[in-house]
Amino acid sequence: MTHTAPLIGLPGRRKTGSQIQGFEGPLSGLDIDMYLADYSRGVIDAGGIPVHIPMDLDVGLLLPHLHGILLPGGADVHPSRYGHDPEGTAYELDRDELELTLLLGALDLEIPVLGVCRGLQILNVATGGTLHQDVPEHSRYDIPVVDHVHDVHIESGTRLSEIYGSTGGSTMGVNTLHHQTVDQLGNDLTVTATAPDGTIEGVEMVGHDVIAVQWHPEMLDGIDPIFAWLVERARSNMAS
Repeated sequence: MTHTAPLIGLPGRRKTGSQIQGFEGPLSGLDIDMYLADYSRGVIDAGGIPVHIPMDLDVGLLLPHLHGILLPGGADVHPSRYGHDPEGTAYELDRDELELTLLLGALDLEIPVLGVCRGLQILNVATGGTLHQDVPEHSRYDIPVVDHVHDVHIESGTRLSEIYGSTGGSTMGVNTLHHQTVDQLGNDLTVTATAPDGTIEGVEMVGHDVIAVQWHPEMLDGIDPIFAWLVERARSNMAS
């Protein structure tokens, strides 16, 4: 069977029923794999088919069938992954393992990757970088997620500038929901966007179709062109 649209792998996070309203009683101890529907809608609106990646799956079995990967936001990457002691308590070790394996496998197979928020942090850690573990002023959960909190400067000549050039120019407003940021930049990564305080807000990977942003384009109004980039590159991958 030939697919007419590229398949975009989308991992999520694991909760138990007790953490979800409506899953009481005998359902409270069951595992639930989930992600925000805004991610899958972004893929669908851009012409792709989102494929849920269960937490229990051996991703090596699925990767050869995928044409693109979307790494979404979520919990902190455990600091042991970049040689630091933990300063917090909320970690998802199984998710770290799955997404790092997924990312490294995608790089080996030259599958296009888009990282969002935590996805940028996973990419930075996977390539040898480190993170600032707590930058609370960037975690703006006190306002609507569609609000532009600050501008980012997009570096000219980057793929990010090509994606947003016709709509955002060299500066565009973004939301901000993260409390961790890039410290030491990973190997083979190029900075493509920065906040006014110098925070790295966008990166791309030399020699690969890999882009990551620190803000949440899936939550902003309208169809964000970064999803069109992922689906277009995945379609090219599907044809090769």
